[in-house]
Amino acid sequence: MTVSAAITPVPSPPRLAAKSYLLIDINSGRILAEKNIDEAIEPASITKLMTAYIVYKELEAGRLSLDEKVTMKKKTWRKWRLQGSTIYLQENQPATVEELLKGVIILSGNDATVALAEHIAGNENLFVDYMNQYAQALEMNDTRFMNSTGWPHKQHVTTAKDIATLAKAIINDFPEHYKLYVEKEYTFNDIRQYNRNKLLWRDKSVDGLKTGHTESAGFCLVASALRKDMRLVSVVLGTKSEKSRADVSQSLLSYGFRFFESNKLYGAGESLNETRVWLGEKENLSLGLMEDLHVTIPRGHYKHLDAVMDVNKDISAPVTKGEQMGTVRVMFNGDEILKKPLVALQTIDEGSFWQRTRDHIIQLFQ
Repeated sequence: MTVSAAITPVPSPPRLAAKSYLLIDINSGRILAEKNIDEAIEPASITKLMTAYIVYKELEAGRLSLDEKVTMKKKTWRKWRLQGSTIYLQENQPATVEELLKGVIILSGNDATVALAEHIAGNENLFVDYMNQYAQALEMNDTRFMNSTGWPHKQHVTTAKDIATLAKAIINDFPEHYKLYVEKEYTFNDIRQYNRNKLLWRDKSVDGLKTGHTESAGFCLVASALRKDMRLVSVVLGTKSEKSRADVSQSLLSYGFRFFESNKLYGAGESLNETRVWLGEKENLSLGLMEDLHVTIPRGHYKHLDAVMDVNKDISAPVTKGEQMGTVRVMFNGDEILKKPLVALQTIDEGSFWQRTRDHIIQLFQ
């Protein structure tokens, strides 16, 4: 982007002590700060975001219900009752899907995570297959899961970029479930435990998502914060302490909110232009976007934004809804910063013989 004298320069992102980090405006997709975002790193318990995502998918499909009872297998219970973080699920104790989901999200319970994985897929290995299939569907192309919990494994890796993709999917696709990530504590079996995401206490705008820690992965945190209409997600991997992961995450979020603003320019399905259609049952075609269009720009410079719509010439029926008919180009201070397909907002079938004949004659004289 070319900066003119009228544009206040934005300072460079802070240099922070972590193996990898990413700050992104999830509405526009613009990355505001990054370090080694495509480097394969162990995600530790951030893995559980994918486990939770699959639970949401199962609930959405009607294959699972929140009040459904789950009993952990005896062999599995013996393995996980004292392995890492736990909700202290007891042997042969039935718990609802909702209780276990809270245990996964708020307390990062390994026992709750594996109990859900086995209940959904029959065993954890099959559930891991689901995890990897969903990762591919979300285009998390540098991610490979080996278990549902994030337990250390050399081949169990992801990237800061892929984690941000998963966080975005959870926030945007399942807002009713995302509300749980802001909870600071949860009591199960009369044992009160606290969320390890310290930013929930520090910053009221932070409402998620997940911490992680193992000796090999270091201290990790993926956080999300919403201020007015701007939502930022920070992913921090491989810091040296619990305090450090919170400090680095806070520094990234503060930088993003201080120096940038997010603007929704157009809504999905909003008519942005009308154009002539030849040989169709209707003469006019509405054009717009298939999804909301957001841009992230330096704070205070909205007046430097402009949009240019390039519409295809000589559009003829039949036209299918969603078919690209041009391009919307977003300009900032004269430079193109974003380009999106301009699509048909309706289907127009081929016109009658007389309509087609009339249009052919008009085109001939034009």
